[in-house]
Amino acid sequence: MNLDRFSLKGQVAIVTGAGTGIGKGIAIAMAESGARVILAGRRRIRLDETAKKICQLGGETLVVETDITTDDGRRTLVEKALNTWQQIDILVNNAGMNVRTPPEDYREEDWDNVVNTNLKGTFFLTQLVAKNMIKNKYGKIINIASLATITGIPHIPAYTAAKGGLGSLTYQLAIDWAQYHINVNSICPGYIRTPLTQAVEESERGAYILSRVPAGRWGEPEDIAGTAVFLASPAANFLTGQLIVVDGGWMAGG
Repeated sequence: MNLDRFSLKGQVAIVTGAGTGIGKGIAIAMAESGARVILAGRRRIRLDETAKKICQLGGETLVVETDITTDDGRRTLVEKALNTWQQIDILVNNAGMNVRTPPEDYREEDWDNVVNTNLKGTFFLTQLVAKNMIKNKYGKIINIASLATITGIPHIPAYTAAKGGLGSLTYQLAIDWAQYHINVNSICPGYIRTPLTQAVEESERGAYILSRVPAGRWGEPEDIAGTAVFLASPAANFLTGQLIVVDGGWMAGG
């Protein structure tokens, strides 16, 4: 097999939420695979840490401090990407947030914040990027969904609704944009060790989760990065409209 099919050399990728966790892991892996990577997020100091790591590896990167929940933030991100490298080949929609509260007590403002970040902002950023991809007749869009896309998880109603919507949106966009040679897929991570999941891992539920993962451990961001690089590469050109679960066997178990 020609391993060049797995290379991202010459490609330009945007990774949202690239300052920590899964986004950071994916951004670094894409740079290692040859892509020039735009690091997007709301916290400059964390994005700079990711950029430093990429530069140490000899990669090229651009940091854009922005908020994808706003129209100005989304447009600034896309404009800076195109002004710098004149193309966007890969979009990784990783930016997300969560508020854990029993559904009977869930606040409207928390619902809006979670859905605006995980679904609404993600869609309208994707829309902007896709216009460039449609013009170029090529693109890879990778949504970072969740186990909550396909199964119930306690106390996260807004997150579940948003990630469920993201999964359905993956199917719909894949159908609409296949004619432009744009692939749209989602990765559904299992329990991955990140700042977003730290409280869960350290709770009583954390022990239950560990006991149910056949692989016998929590995942690391690097466990998601390989799947993302594959989906972004020419090797995945005929793969679209899929929800790919990377969970150490959680969904296969009982």
